[in-house]
Amino acid sequence: MIGFYELIRKIRKRPALYLGKPSIDHLQVFLDGYTFARRELGVPLSQEEEYFEKFQEWIESKYNLPDTQSWMKIILFYSADERDALERFFNLFEEFIGENVDLAKYEGTIKQSQKSEVRS
Repeated sequence: MIGFYELIRKIRKRPALYLGKPSIDHLQVFLDGYTFARRELGVPLSQEEEYFEKFQEWIESKYNLPDTQSWMKIILFYSADERDALERFFNLFEEFIGENVDLAKYEGTIKQSQKSEVRS
């Protein structure tokens, strides 16, 4: 099974295949469906999915907006149209990942150390 970040990158390469048309609104619906299906199947969140949950807060901080709109609405507001907003999302997503890579490695190390302590 491919990882969550890889799925986002596949959508970027071929948005019409996954979304029907290049639209940030369609992306939001796709991701909501993906999340819903995994929860219904009892599949726990992957580490990448856990980090993506922080994307909303990151977008709010980046655009200096309070918690009043979804990340999709915020990105769409600052874009020319749905297609532009989708491309902007992908660029912001890569920026978000880049800024959080070190944090993810650090937190992963902490989780591993906590698991080791529990086993002892």
